[in-house]
Amino acid sequence: MDPLGSINMIAGSGMRAQADRMRVIAENVANANVTGNAPGADPYRRKTVTFREMVDPQTGTGLVAVGRVGRDMSDFPVRYDPAHPAANAEGFVKTSNVSSIIEMSNMREATRSYEANMAMFEAGRGMRSRLLDMLK
Repeated sequence: MDPLGSINMIAGSGMRAQADRMRVIAENVANANVTGNAPGADPYRRKTVTFREMVDPQTGTGLVAVGRVGRDMSDFPVRYDPAHPAANAEGFVKTSNVSSIIEMSNMREATRSYEANMAMFEAGRGMRSRLLDMLK
């Protein structure tokens, strides 16, 4: 594959990885208020994303992909709500360990990374177009 095609492959893999990251972040935000449904039951646990490097076997180009979607094992915050169905004997309910502020920061970072990859993709496409025009 030509070098300009490699630029598009790299940018495309970055966009896919950031889109997957945004899906996980959206799931975290959607479940931020989910508690357990029985006394002492665990609520929704925040998911995390790690990336890994992969190599395209045909071109040898280094690409990025989602490596693993894991779980944030930090402690669950508790709140006093004795009327809640998931309250323990002392009246405390475990709440999700999702922080909306952290998730929004992660979403902004993923969006900016996606946009940077899109700009790189467009630049590669523009260079290829100009090269073809020069060859005519």
